[in-house]
Amino acid sequence: MTIDPKLLPGIPLIESPIYAGIVDQLGLTDDERRVADSLHERGYAVIDFPDPEVLDRIDRIKRRLAPRFGLDPEDPARRLREASVRRVQDAWLEDEDVRAIAANPTVLALLGKLYGRRPIPFQTLNFPVGTEQKLHSDSNHFSSLPERFMCGVWLAMEDVHPDAGPLTYAPGSHKWPIISNLMIGRRGRGGQTHSAQAPFEAAWDALLEIHGSESELLIAKKGQALIWAANLLHGGSFQNDKSLTRWSQVTHYYFEDCIYYTPAFSDEAVGDLAVRSITDVVTGDKVENRYLGQAAEALLQRSSAPAEDEPEPSGWWQRRRKRASAPPPTITLPPDFDAKAYLELNPDVAAAGIDPAAHYLRYGFSEGRAYRTD
Repeated sequence: MTIDPKLLPGIPLIESPIYAGIVDQLGLTDDERRVADSLHERGYAVIDFPDPEVLDRIDRIKRRLAPRFGLDPEDPARRLREASVRRVQDAWLEDEDVRAIAANPTVLALLGKLYGRRPIPFQTLNFPVGTEQKLHSDSNHFSSLPERFMCGVWLAMEDVHPDAGPLTYAPGSHKWPIISNLMIGRRGRGGQTHSAQAPFEAAWDALLEIHGSESELLIAKKGQALIWAANLLHGGSFQNDKSLTRWSQVTHYYFEDCIYYTPAFSDEAVGDLAVRSITDVVTGDKVENRYLGQAAEALLQRSSAPAEDEPEPSGWWQRRRKRASAPPPTITLPPDFDAKAYLELNPDVAAAGIDPAAHYLRYGFSEGRAYRTD
């Protein structure tokens, strides 16, 4: 029996429950098949970044960004001063090499084959050191409807020393359930937290213990990259030597024909989504949220106004329609909001000269941005 790869279009091909029956029909090269099998089984795959200029691009990026991190532009591993900035978000807007890495056509073609939809790079993050971030799933920060149409690509911009806080991940954890607000008994809308992942960490820790999962470290070489699935638990290990750098670039990708939103601040069961407005790094254009080929905004407008020959809905469905079409409730600043820390943690906001409180209320809350350092 031949199984049609398009039988289940609402789930990425590499995460499909019928993967074994369709993978031979995807036209993959031997190396692409290795990547596909690794992503399917372990939730990640390591590749050599497919750009003959990548090492030169890396060196140029490090020279340009070094001053923001208090590092020497001529020797981006040497510290000149202390700097609280530990990452630069969306440097692709000003740096062509950052954009070229995020929009690499070979990576885009590979992801398209593996997921069955056109990939959309929508965010870049550049780091000079390891994050020491606890294991977490991106499915709580960046999700889509249908779910799992998101992935990340992490690029090593230098040889990673074992004491520099290497990237870490839990193989196979992408196959575990996506932990939602509803599962942990939490309302997403109006939930006050300084971290979008903090409310879910206890559940992730429990899953790791129950499954007896041990995290692995990636001791990558300069120019190697890691592709990971949306629900893979990953983070940054402890940095034993604080004098070491660990330069890297992360690109996050969505895929076409989806609704893009932030689950940590959403209540999906009642149709209350913290919808994201994303920009395609490749084109520089805004990307429309879509549902099964149709503009999602049009669908919401249609659902909020019944046709003349359609009976007026009642009960729960009526309340849901009104909620979906109504503007989101007013968001207030958390009592512990630290404007200075917000600018330090979000240098793109500082660079744009935007008032930190205004930015948090308009964008930062729904994007799950950190606003304090402790």
